[in-house]
Amino acid sequence: MMQKIKKIKKPLAVIGILFLLLFPVIITSSYYLHVMILAGIYVVLSLSLNLITGYTGQLCLGHAAFFGIGAYAGALLMVNVHMNFFFALICSFIISGIFGLLLGIPALRLRGDYLAIVTLGFGEIVHLVFVNWTELTNGPMGIRSIPGPSLFGIELDGNQEFYYLILIITALVLFLLNRLVNSGFGMAMQTIKADEIAAESIGIYPVKYKLIAFILSSGLAGLAGCFYASYISYISPTTFVYNTSVTILAMVVLGGLGSLTGSVIGGVVLTLLPEVLRSISDYRMIFFGALMIIMMIFKPEGFWGVSKRVKNIYKIKAGGAQNERDYESR
Repeated sequence: MMQKIKKIKKPLAVIGILFLLLFPVIITSSYYLHVMILAGIYVVLSLSLNLITGYTGQLCLGHAAFFGIGAYAGALLMVNVHMNFFFALICSFIISGIFGLLLGIPALRLRGDYLAIVTLGFGEIVHLVFVNWTELTNGPMGIRSIPGPSLFGIELDGNQEFYYLILIITALVLFLLNRLVNSGFGMAMQTIKADEIAAESIGIYPVKYKLIAFILSSGLAGLAGCFYASYISYISPTTFVYNTSVTILAMVVLGGLGSLTGSVIGGVVLTLLPEVLRSISDYRMIFFGALMIIMMIFKPEGFWGVSKRVKNIYKIKAGGAQNERDYESR
């Protein structure tokens, strides 16, 4: 069975990769490229939030705050200091990670609804700072004329260049998180999610692992924010509001908690769906809300939940069968 699954998955993966690589060649419309670039940004945001919500079980309602911190940090560095985009991207990751550390140290000792309320409050504070600290953020007017990336003196300011850049960033983030969640660190996070007391009893310190996951998640959201700022070339506080946090959380939940593939699917579907329904703009939010309700009733694990991750199940079964054969041979 495992061999059959591998035979099916490999060709599909190759076809998917080829389609993504050739998409700007096949589809030359700047509008569709724009939608795909936005989908890539939201996939990174969904992946980053899934790290703390899906793998450690911490409900965060302020993820847009870290998205905004990264966007403003990158924009200010590129506009005021004339920093190269790629250095600004790294700095945005670090700055957002530092804010994640400062919030995580006191907040991650809380659980469930209490943590959700703290992160919600943090998101509102950050939004108010963006609005009222006019000397730094230009207030409601936002920051304009944010430069695009350049490499060896070549300006990468076209939609095709941004598309391939977000594709590379998304692939790197997916590779990094895949290695992380399938390592001992990832197993520790999932143990904490299942039972913190049991995790502590076997020597896993929950706060330590949750804090590292929170810092990494915040940093990746900031990285997505810096890319967004450079791509749109304009940012304002209206983008980084509570609704944005809810949208990212919906992508994680509908895609599948604790599933990287689910985060990718959720990010793409919930970015494309509003565009597909734009022709019925008066009713699309009703349709959108109804779809979410139907999904939660009939498929609460999301599009690609934990049950779809059959690899470990077959490994366990294979290991059990091998142990049984070893026992019988004695």
